[in-house]
Amino acid sequence: MSDPRLESLRAAAPGLRLATAPDELLHYGRDWTRRWTPAPLAVALPATVDEVQAVLRWASAEGVAVVPSGGRTGLSGGAVAANGELVLSLERMRRVLAFDPVDRTLTVEAGAPLETVQEAARQHGLQYPVDFASRGSCTIGGNIATNAGGIRVLRYGNTREWVAGLKLVTASGELLDLNRGLVKNSSGYDLRHLAIASEGTLGVVVEATLKLAPPPPPVATLLLALPSFEVLMQVFQALRGRLALEAFEFFTGTCLRHVVAHGAQAPFEREYPYYVVLDAAAEGPDDERLLEAFGHCAEQGWVEDGVVAQSQAQAAQLWRLREGITEALAPHLPYKNDVAVRVSAMPAFLAEAQALLAAEYPEFEVAWFGHIGDGNLHINVLKPTELGQEAFVARCAEVTAHLAGLVERHGGTISAEHGIGLVKKPYLGCTRSAAEIGIMRALRAALDPAGILNPGKLFDPPER
Repeated sequence: MSDPRLESLRAAAPGLRLATAPDELLHYGRDWTRRWTPAPLAVALPATVDEVQAVLRWASAEGVAVVPSGGRTGLSGGAVAANGELVLSLERMRRVLAFDPVDRTLTVEAGAPLETVQEAARQHGLQYPVDFASRGSCTIGGNIATNAGGIRVLRYGNTREWVAGLKLVTASGELLDLNRGLVKNSSGYDLRHLAIASEGTLGVVVEATLKLAPPPPPVATLLLALPSFEVLMQVFQALRGRLALEAFEFFTGTCLRHVVAHGAQAPFEREYPYYVVLDAAAEGPDDERLLEAFGHCAEQGWVEDGVVAQSQAQAAQLWRLREGITEALAPHLPYKNDVAVRVSAMPAFLAEAQALLAAEYPEFEVAWFGHIGDGNLHINVLKPTELGQEAFVARCAEVTAHLAGLVERHGGTISAEHGIGLVKKPYLGCTRSAAEIGIMRALRAALDPAGILNPGKLFDPPER
């Protein structure tokens, strides 16, 4: 029997596409965490802003919780619908709406995949520089909701820096047009920036005006093999002083083994414990600056081997070694931590974090990778085959509490770019003070007094 609430939703939003089949509820009710059993009421797939507004007016009137949904590539449980919520998927709202050559902006619907936006920018001789491996499936709305970073934060910053304006539908169904693409706007609070990184708890992003950048300079891609963890920051500092770095990513030999087993080509005849893949502005693979920088690091004993890509195809192969890690590790059901500290605090933090994990995870395989140039580490603990999922998660959660304390002591964050969601909710207090969390709660209550937008994410609702 059809739920009577869905009949009233159909009446409130005639023509709205609703999905209720079990496989659709499973697909739309979860993200990449796979730790919660999806149990949504239904999936609403609006095609227009008007339909989004109608859905939220209905949800507010009926008291139905709503989980906004983009590409569901998140790793924090932020898009999970496990308690009878209505999933509001923006995947049908994926159009590129306008390009402004004077302002150098691109206006898109929130469901547009990142790769679509990047290609649209290239067609106009420009670039949208935010980038990460899930570019083909993640959406602009989801990127904005988590202030996504990725592999080029070192050069271009996070998503926040590239949002010139956005349209947000509030819990009551009101449409807010925030900043409207203005370069300067000192007329009070910038609600645009409140919406960015709010994980769908303050409203639903339906449209964004994005800044574009000039096309990137010619770059050379290098893969370096490092003998130890300790030299990583020396290599970064030396190269940053000699080259214009576009990206600087590191990963361990453990990561490389899994990516090669997943189909990538091994870069060297022997294995090394640590690797760095980087892009640097250069006129070609024989640029003297590259050779000098590599020679300096080799002379210091910081680099044991290396390769400079001789073609675009080879550069793609080298980047696959980094970008393929998440997919290669997925079958092992990894427990993920996504932490960040100031770059200057990285050496001390790395040493302590490595010691902590070695002591607390002696029986587990741990895969490290991340964005060293912006202080962001991804720590993946792989589940042993013989250990049950619940026991594995419980064991990892114990150590995450210790890791959160370590992050707090170093003035960092327990979530660098994946959001808080459900996974990191217990550790929000290690990153934000009680006063900050109180203000966040007040803002959330002001914009969503009934608490229908992505409830349970970021922090629990106050007890009534």
